[in-house]
This record gives sequence, C-alpha cells and structure tokens, in this order.
Amino acid sequence: MYRRTRTLIVYAALLMITGCATLHPDFETPTVTVTAIRALPSESIAPRFEIDLQIINPNRTALNLHGIAYSLKLEGYKILTGVANDLPIIDGYSEGDVTLIATTSLLSSIRFFADLMNAQRGAIAYELEAKLDLGGFRPNIHVGEKGEINLSGPTH
Repeated sequence: MYRRTRTLIVYAALLMITGCATLHPDFETPTVTVTAIRALPSESIAPRFEIDLQIINPNRTALNLHGIAYSLKLEGYKILTGVANDLPIIDGYSEGDVTLIATTSLLSSIRFFADLMNAQRGAIAYELEAKLDLGGFRPNIHVGEKGEINLSGPTH
C-alpha cells in the first residue's frame, strides 16, 4: 500500500512539473552578453575580475533571477568562473545589467598562456556559458555566447 501511494505521488509530481513547463510555451531564451571585464585587486595568487553582463528579456513576464552560475572559456580553457545570487528582477521586454565577481582558475590560465605562446594565433576563441536559476519549479535557463577576439587589430 505504501509503495503504491509513493509511486502515485511521484507520478502526480511529474505531471505537475510537466504542466508548469507548458504554461508558457512561447517563452524565449534570454540573451546574455559580456559588456565589460575589469581586473580587481586581489589578496591571493588567483586574480579576480568584475564582469558586467547585459541580460535581455524578450518575454512578457519578468525574470526573477534567484541565482546565476557562469564560466568564461578561452580556446577551450575554463579561465573564469563564478556564481551570484543578489540579482535584479528584469521586467518583461526589457534589459538589465548585472555585475559579477569571477575568480581565475590559475592552472587553466597557465595552460592557456603556454598554449598561446606556443602557437601563433590571429584570434582567440571565447565561450561564455551561464545558467540562470528562476527558482521554484521553473527549469533553469542555459545561455551561451561564442565568438572570437581578433588579435591582429582592425582590418581596413
């Protein structure tokens, strides 16, 4: 009897979660872009950086962010990582700026710079990955931005 009741509760919970996910079928993934990176004074060996992100909400409902986890990779090396939980509410059809503190992975940074010194590159590939936590039963939103940083300067 207990086992059957427990199974029934699990199925009911799954149906509720699935039902909540379909309440907003027209939900669009927000856009997250890096707008600035600044070095911060550090008291340890690992440098710290302040990263400004711009989050664009293309939806009618506000984004009430409970947390964000993020990483920045250069040439596949995870260089910066961090988390934040003191985030603004981003109203529907608007954008908001978020400032995060990131810590450098010292070993990944050393490997990246060694690789950079060994290979002549005209550009460095970067990748930003962020997980936005909306709280409650709402699923996390995973966003990313990829691109290249041109090292040879502007072309005319």
